Amino acid sequence: MDAQQDLGLRKRSTSSASSASAENAENVASTSEPKVAATPLSAASTSSSQSSDGEIKWGFAFVVLILLRRFSANSNIIHDCDEVFNYWEPLHYLLYKSGFQTWEYSSEFALRSYFYLLLHALVAGPAAWWYGEGPGKVHVFFTTRLALGIISAASEAALVSTIGRRYGKRLAAYTLMLLCFSSGCCHSSTSFLPSTFSMYTMTISVAALMSGRPYLATIAAACGVLIGWPFCVLAAVPIVLYAIQMGGFKRTIVVGILSSMLIIIVSLLADRFFYGRWTLSIFNLVIYNVFGGGDSSLYGVESTTFYFRNGFNNFNLAFILALLLPIIALFAQRKNIRSLLVYVSPVYIWLGFMSMQPHKEERFLYPIYTLICLAAAATVEMIAEIAYGRRGRTEDSTFMMVWCFI
Repeated sequence: MDAQQDLGLRKRSTSSASSASAENAENVASTSEPKVAATPLSAASTSSSQSSDGEIKWGFAFVVLILLRRFSANSNIIHDCDEVFNYWEPLHYLLYKSGFQTWEYSSEFALRSYFYLLLHALVAGPAAWWYGEGPGKVHVFFTTRLALGIISAASEAALVSTIGRRYGKRLAAYTLMLLCFSSGCCHSSTSFLPSTFSMYTMTISVAALMSGRPYLATIAAACGVLIGWPFCVLAAVPIVLYAIQMGGFKRTIVVGILSSMLIIIVSLLADRFFYGRWTLSIFNLVIYNVFGGGDSSLYGVESTTFYFRNGFNNFNLAFILALLLPIIALFAQRKNIRSLLVYVSPVYIWLGFMSMQPHKEERFLYPIYTLICLAAAATVEMIAEIAYGRRGRTEDSTFMMVWCFI
């Protein structure tokens, strides 16, 4: 009897020991498997603390932003005379066959692209047909502005949602807050200007690159340069270089060349039709301003501090925080900070280059406005982490209350 009990105990202990060893073997095997990063940019972005934070959905960010962009479309004034005479008047001509013409649209110079106007006519044309002439033109004006606000909200929502997946919900929330309440983004989002179009494409390009889609980022950058404002190519350089690193040199270059050729061909055909001769307005604009004797120092000359003063007016403390990001990043304990600095690098490149030019206008900084919000939001999050250490992720509510008040 005792021998049978001893035998049973030995069998149960042997089976429990074998099950425990099997569990240990499974644990060792699971830990030895290579971890796959959530995004191809950095393995450090898959930390448990960030994944537990969740993310801000595109739909939520879009609804929040469109409410404010709707307000901008209805209440925003026209800040620049070029918006009236170089874009609204030519668009009025396309719709109603009447309007004032500036010298930039004369066939002698042909500095302005009709392709850019035709994109807006896709919205303004049906609106003009629906509302008619006379008082209906006011509705066409606000309909076109609302379309610009929708594009702005959609591109910014894409950036916010991508930031949430890439760097965590907290940084996305900070960025969304700044995009909503900064006066710079309010009035730039619905302006009928090529620099505003370049702001849309710059936002889309960064969001695409951040989500691991380098070819879409390259196409968006090409659209911003060739359809919007060709001089913002300098701001797009670090984005395109990072896209080449991510997507491969040959494929990215091929995508960039094909997309650029398609845009140039369409623009060339549009200019041929409206100017009455074969000409390319993008090329003419660059040649005139760089090599053709265009003297921008005749008017609008400001000191090198103009954009810094203007940036503070439009973003207040957030602008200073955005400028401090490279310094704060030196003290931050983050392995994915390098990729974030690449995404916001157009802010510093473009700000430095434009500050050296004698002719300065506020709209020249529009392409980097959304990235200023991202850089400022990153600085806020890093200051909290540095100040609170590991607790900065969950116990900086007092700091955030002060920040939101500011």
